[in-house]
Amino acid sequence: MSFITPQWPAPRSVHALASTRSGGVSKAPFDSLNLGDHVGDQDMDVSQNRAIFSKALPSEPIWLKQIHGTVVSTPQNRLLNSSGYVEADASVTNIPGEVLVIMSADCLPVLFTNTSGTAVGAAHAGWRGLCAGVLENTMVELLQISEDKNPSHLIAWFGPAIGPDSFEVGEDVVMAFKDSGLPTPLKAFKLIPHKPGKFLADIYQLAKARLEASGVQMIFGGQHCTVKDQEQFFSYRRDGETGRFASAIWIEK
Repeated sequence: MSFITPQWPAPRSVHALASTRSGGVSKAPFDSLNLGDHVGDQDMDVSQNRAIFSKALPSEPIWLKQIHGTVVSTPQNRLLNSSGYVEADASVTNIPGEVLVIMSADCLPVLFTNTSGTAVGAAHAGWRGLCAGVLENTMVELLQISEDKNPSHLIAWFGPAIGPDSFEVGEDVVMAFKDSGLPTPLKAFKLIPHKPGKFLADIYQLAKARLEASGVQMIFGGQHCTVKDQEQFFSYRRDGETGRFASAIWIEK
């Protein structure tokens, strides 16, 4: 089993990693470390893969049912949730040993920590969630549970996502971002020659602009492309039927 470790100046108390597709038991097209239980893979294989993944963590992670929305799971609303079923696209915690996880296969996973290492967050940012404000909502909830309320003292890491040369979108996506009223850098969308109404979108640039507008200055990662790197990553855009990898973060106990 291989992991990607964020290269970012996180405090010593904060640990983070992203899984790859290797080291599990699932058969094609979910081969092999598929962690998604909603993609058509065998339940027993997914359970075994999650057990393999959890060996690298201090506790069983908080698995979310992700719906491309903007809801953030917090320690308080998890405490009030007796079902143990968490429908959200982001989560935050200030509880040491509690592991936050985002699953993806092209969408952008964003991990957060404050500079003191007392609060962390994880967000699932596909274009819809990103446009609707999932990163801003995650920051709000993260600062709520932080003793330091200054957004410039947050650090963000962009995990593996679809790269700027692979993310083809239509005019509807471009207009959704432009109509959001929030910063949308012109260089984030490039018109594709000979394909009227089609653009290449840079989800990393779009997310960076949102975070910077919210006061976050320390932003790292964003070097991977899930579509191009078939050996390491699942990609829904590339394969259609495929697995999910995970990005995880926690505070040391």
